[in-house]
Amino acid sequence: MAFSYHSMHAQELILTLEQAKVLANDNNKNTKRAMRNIEAAKAAQASVYASDKPFVDASAMGIHVGDPLNVLLPENQATASVGVTQIIYAGGKINTAKKISNTAVELYTSQRELTQSEVLLDVETTYWQIINVNAKVDLANKYKELLAALLRDLSNSFDAGLIYKNDILQVQVQLNQAELDLITAKDNLSILKLKLAQLIGLENSNFEVSDFLDNSLMLSQKVNVDEAVAKRPEVKILNNAVEIEKLQSKVLDADRKPTVSFNVNGLYATGKQIDFTDTSNDFASYYGVLSVNIPVFDWGGRKQKVKEQQFKTEAKQLELEDTQELILIQIENAYLELQQAIKRVEITEESLEQADENLRLHQDRFDAGTVIGKDVLEAQVLWQKAYSEVIDAKAMSQISQANYNKVTGTLN
Repeated sequence: MAFSYHSMHAQELILTLEQAKVLANDNNKNTKRAMRNIEAAKAAQASVYASDKPFVDASAMGIHVGDPLNVLLPENQATASVGVTQIIYAGGKINTAKKISNTAVELYTSQRELTQSEVLLDVETTYWQIINVNAKVDLANKYKELLAALLRDLSNSFDAGLIYKNDILQVQVQLNQAELDLITAKDNLSILKLKLAQLIGLENSNFEVSDFLDNSLMLSQKVNVDEAVAKRPEVKILNNAVEIEKLQSKVLDADRKPTVSFNVNGLYATGKQIDFTDTSNDFASYYGVLSVNIPVFDWGGRKQKVKEQQFKTEAKQLELEDTQELILIQIENAYLELQQAIKRVEITEESLEQADENLRLHQDRFDAGTVIGKDVLEAQVLWQKAYSEVIDAKAMSQISQANYNKVTGTLN
């Protein structure tokens, strides 16, 4: 049995689930923000890779001096210099920094995967909730039709003096409740469509969904749990974080090693008799500097920083292991929920078939005059409840499948 919703008014957009996911990947603000973080990490990576190349500095300066300095110095002079600096050895910090920047890009890429999976699960959940409510609107209309037909029959019987008015009032109460349920369902539908529009980046909720609830969902084969854990972006993120902490320890350790750099500068100056060797008005020269910085003694400060970083690395490793264990439980729980959801569909469908047959029999007996209107009303209420439970069960089975795909790292 399939449940579908047909709009009474033509809409501009008929949205499939796959289209909604594509729109979410392109337009969702959380996904976009995660992408910007990746781009920032790549920019930082490029900056780090440039740090081991020679860098050039240039400067220029003009000077005017008055009495009595103009006796010793030219009254007006200008100087310009160009310097080139190359780091020769930094204790391995630059190579380690490159590795950190590479790992940071991987980390933010995994963060984007996590954000994307969370957004897609939210999109799919909301999408199936819309379909659920659409089906509830259909059900409310069908239930109202049944109640209205029963009300007409009972009204005729009351006019003929065959029944009491309370029989009619009971149906009217149920009819009022069905009207309230219809209003509630339509309000919920509006909110859910607004939510989906925000998730996928649409300007308004002027769309309809094209899918419907059916019973085609079958329990998929249980995935390899170890592979599923490895696919989870949370685990990838923590693996990257552990690696960064380890590399950070190497950076701190490198602070305890010598740093060697070489700098060469060329300079030019012009001013009246500025060259003190021959009193000419131009002066040009150069100089080179080899710098060696050797850490000698800091009361153990650098050593303690290394130890601190090692403890941070161990803490992050424990967080990774704890997360892996929790994910194992989460995957098992999601699989059990999916099994229960699929089984619930089977059971509720059986109940609906029984309720449908029960209603048919009561209607036939009512037409034959062997049961009263109250019996038919009770059968209709039972049918409506069974129908509603089937709708909920089928929507929940689709949501449970999406959740299982998400926790196993296969939602896309």
